[in-house]
Amino acid sequence: MVQPARPGIRTSIAFLLLPSILLFPSTRAFAQDEQPASPAPANESKIVVFSTQQDHQDMMRQLGITRLRPGPSGNPNDPNAANTDESLANPYPELPELMTTKDGTKVTTPAQWWKQRRPEIVEDFEREVLGRVPEGVPGVTWELLKKIERKEGDVDVIEKRLVGRVDNSSCPEISVNIMMSVVTPTAAKQPVPTLMMFGFTRWGLDGEDLEFGNRFGRFGQRPGGPPPKTQQLVEAGWGYATINANSIQEDSGGERQRRFGPPPAPGQTGGGLTRGIIGLTNKGQPRKPDQWGSLRAWAWGASRGLDYLETDSAVDAKRVGIDGVSRYGKAALVTMAFDQRFATVLVGSSGEGGASLYRRNFGEAVENLTASGEYHWMAGNFLKYGTAESSFGSMNASDLPVDAHMLIALCAPRPTFISYGIPEQGDALWLDQQGSFMATIAAQPAFRLLGARDLGRSDRYMEETMPPVNTDLLDGQLAWRQHDGGHTDVPNIPHFVTWMQKQWSADDKTNPKQTQHRAIERRDPNSKTAHQQLLAKTKQGKIDVYFQGDSITRRWGALDYPKLLENFKRNLHGWNAANFAWGGDNTHNILWRMQNGELDGVTPKVIVLQAGTNNLPWRGPAKASHVDDVVEGIQAIIGEFQNRTPESTIVLTAVFPRTQNMALEPTINQINVQLEQLADGSKIRFLNINDKLADESGKLRPGVSSDGLHLEEPGYQIWADALKPILTEILGPPATEDQAPTATGDPSAN
Repeated sequence: MVQPARPGIRTSIAFLLLPSILLFPSTRAFAQDEQPASPAPANESKIVVFSTQQDHQDMMRQLGITRLRPGPSGNPNDPNAANTDESLANPYPELPELMTTKDGTKVTTPAQWWKQRRPEIVEDFEREVLGRVPEGVPGVTWELLKKIERKEGDVDVIEKRLVGRVDNSSCPEISVNIMMSVVTPTAAKQPVPTLMMFGFTRWGLDGEDLEFGNRFGRFGQRPGGPPPKTQQLVEAGWGYATINANSIQEDSGGERQRRFGPPPAPGQTGGGLTRGIIGLTNKGQPRKPDQWGSLRAWAWGASRGLDYLETDSAVDAKRVGIDGVSRYGKAALVTMAFDQRFATVLVGSSGEGGASLYRRNFGEAVENLTASGEYHWMAGNFLKYGTAESSFGSMNASDLPVDAHMLIALCAPRPTFISYGIPEQGDALWLDQQGSFMATIAAQPAFRLLGARDLGRSDRYMEETMPPVNTDLLDGQLAWRQHDGGHTDVPNIPHFVTWMQKQWSADDKTNPKQTQHRAIERRDPNSKTAHQQLLAKTKQGKIDVYFQGDSITRRWGALDYPKLLENFKRNLHGWNAANFAWGGDNTHNILWRMQNGELDGVTPKVIVLQAGTNNLPWRGPAKASHVDDVVEGIQAIIGEFQNRTPESTIVLTAVFPRTQNMALEPTINQINVQLEQLADGSKIRFLNINDKLADESGKLRPGVSSDGLHLEEPGYQIWADALKPILTEILGPPATEDQAPTATGDPSAN
């Protein structure tokens, strides 16, 4: 038996085996003009058994609502068909301000986000949209039911079938057993990244298979389509977990005949909000308006699954993601937003209540979510925003204090992948793909503030349109991709895996003190072209001074910066200097270039290295692991220099100040203190000119830089003046005009 260290929140991923249920609701299902009589007040001494209509009506009674507006129909032939005309889609184009606090203060620092703005957004979502997790939620004890050795495709795997038994001593009449399977490759030599997926398990509390017959047959893989996501994951060296959402909280507001999965155990009544974890916590009584709905309950269950994964030696607990499609896409996004232990999320076709904007009039609407078919996903208070008549009047989507872009922003700066298919293949317009893209665009400022890269688009969500199908927007930690399949995220799995492997390779935070610094190739076309040109430069002749680094170094000798190139030539002419730096490179990229030919045949007497700033976040403060990453990366580069050109003297230049992100000043100072310790004063010289580049506060002096990061000519002149005494000591005075070739700059490719 496994006892988790704590019952707190954590990341989980689950499969959506039934993606189209409730995707096209009927008009009747959402008409609120015909309500059953209000149920009698609940008897506090016994478990309440409500039908969905009774529970829905009870929440309306608590809120003082007499009539809700009917939601639009997913059937385009119905009189009240959902709008799919983009010209009518934005009745409330102004979204709630993401980066402004309730007192009107603009959020400009990460500290403001974490301490003030983010808690405000969380409070609004908990109170009005998703509901609060009550205090006193019972703990979970995980038990291994069965271990199976089998194949997933052609890969040998180990499957663990687990049950998380929730303590029901406070209400023995209600049992909650969270079903989860964990599958990892048998041949893995170390813990593997793992994707948790919301879905269904097909075995019982004894761990043995259940008989479902053909009930799931129509939801199988399409002939000729991609392999199942489970197979794709293990073939990529990942593991996966499937957590049964219905075992946490059934997908209904009240008692009903179960359509999917095994029947209730003998003597057990059906589901609804007075059962499951919500009902157990409330001891079988109806929930209050601000208490959690099923989406938040499923997220809570995923977090308990993550508690277990943190104890599983086969799983890399720092690299667990959460995934879901449709309603489970909503749940995956909620999980990621509220449990910061999850490393990443893949949000598949989530629609309204997930990544799509509430304020849009396109496809599914707020009124669908407040109706009896879907209201149980949300907090009871959410019903207010579909109200036509009540004690407080009427309200609509524009009255919501938050919208979907703010839910996405709560995931920042962790990698967040928003995925959709196309209507032609079944990912219906009902989901409002464009509305989700708008929400993702509107979430960008939070990611940037926290040092993460966004989609690379403007923040003008009313103007930006979705890229073409199968076009990647995967260069940052916020990602978007619409595949050419249907209501599934399976076609995006290989893109998600590659994207995450790149994220983890570029910033390995698992154990930087014990992990060898990895050389990472720059794979973009410009960098490949530059690499070939730099290889050719090594064959052009004698090089005595070899400059290496990123764009700060590169611009000094770049053909596309003629004034800076002229300064480079003027100061370094006669010393056979050549610039091998390249823009955008971090220490991993530089190391790869050194190991792949850019030092072959070159025996410089002096190497000038200035690198590390691209390992740091673009906005916001850095973490301790960033300091380790930069220092260990530069150590690895120095080691490569010493192995290949042992006679060279290395001039290790301090990481320059970043006025563009003043929050990095303490981190840059820590890095430079450690870099200075690498110098021996002879073969490794440490050069720190930061006091000349910046004032006492760390702000770059006027004229030194125009963008707060890259140097302008006065800054390079300061660098040149500091280098000249060192070069003169080692190389002697520069050669005269007729004795030496001109100093050479960077290749012309940019």
